[in-house]
Amino acid sequence: MISLRERLPMDPTLLLLGLALMAVGLVAISSASVEYGTFHHDNGWYHTQRHLFYLVVSLAVATGAYFVPAQFWLATGWFWLLGGVALLVLVLLPGVGKDVNGSQRWLPLGPFTLQASEFAKFTVLIYLAGYLVRHGDELRSRWQGFAKPMAVLLLVSVLLMAEPDFGATVILVVTAFGMLFLAGVKLTSFLGVMSLSVAGLVALVFAAPYRVARLTAYTDPWADPYGSGFQLIQSLIAFGRGEWVGVGLGNSIQKLFYLPEAHTDFVFSIWAEETGFLGAMLVIGLFVALIGRILWVARQAQIVGDEFGANLCFGVALVFSGQAFVNIGVSSGLLPTKGLTLPFVSYGGSSLIVCCTMLALVLRIERDLCVAPSRKAAAPANKKRARA
Repeated sequence: MISLRERLPMDPTLLLLGLALMAVGLVAISSASVEYGTFHHDNGWYHTQRHLFYLVVSLAVATGAYFVPAQFWLATGWFWLLGGVALLVLVLLPGVGKDVNGSQRWLPLGPFTLQASEFAKFTVLIYLAGYLVRHGDELRSRWQGFAKPMAVLLLVSVLLMAEPDFGATVILVVTAFGMLFLAGVKLTSFLGVMSLSVAGLVALVFAAPYRVARLTAYTDPWADPYGSGFQLIQSLIAFGRGEWVGVGLGNSIQKLFYLPEAHTDFVFSIWAEETGFLGAMLVIGLFVALIGRILWVARQAQIVGDEFGANLCFGVALVFSGQAFVNIGVSSGLLPTKGLTLPFVSYGGSSLIVCCTMLALVLRIERDLCVAPSRKAAAPANKKRARA
């Protein structure tokens, strides 16, 4: 009997986990955005229709990325990094970037917008994965090898904070440090720079009064229930109403303008309210399985000597796990409030396109790992036939 692995040109486990999260996102957004769409656009399915369009575009882009060899990304890392930096600069130009709630993070493209920070994370990931291959020995033996990617990371972080986008900066820094640590950077250099980075992030928090207010609200949201603590309190109410099995899809009360951004940053809260503890654990389980499978692919790439593939998979796993942890942690009161999308689930075209593209790259790397051994096994057989 032919297995599913032999029928599909890609890893069925990774593919099905990604599609399952996209399906959850479509259902969750459809439910969470009905009243919002009706009030603002006279169309309850406005955001559902747009999200379906984003899904089609994301899958098309991901399909194209899947058929691109990994060597192409390795050879063009600098080009993608320059493109990401250019977008971050462009979004800050007056009259070019779009300002929403005091943050200038979006580039208007007709009826749609492009979030520059999402693509910047992707381009830095590609660059770092290639840098670790080209300069791995220098990174592990000389401080200059560690200083170069740190300079790039500092530049991108400054541009992100100018928007400002503190959440994207944290995810980018954590991902970069994780990739460098796994690549074997000297521990003394790593700990020194990491300490400075943590100190810098803490300074950034206390440099802005609204970030301090968010931190205060996180520790005691009921101290200001109608101000800085409002979002977290409404999110916790949603979790409490969900109990074990939820109130049923479409029956959320918190999405009726009690919880702001119900279909974006806090979509997990609405999902937990409508599907309960079991539904919330289902989503968490899907993320754990997806990230675990990506780490497995990374380990297999390490074993066969595919450094670029391993570095890239480790980076993708760090991005997905970091964003999922922060988003779910914020909505459940584990972390201070910070606007970050839940990969594959939250509403947002830029995030969905980038997540699908990153998953496609992992699928391509896994496919190349399967093809390479078969080619090696076929080589001796071909030589025997030639002698015969």
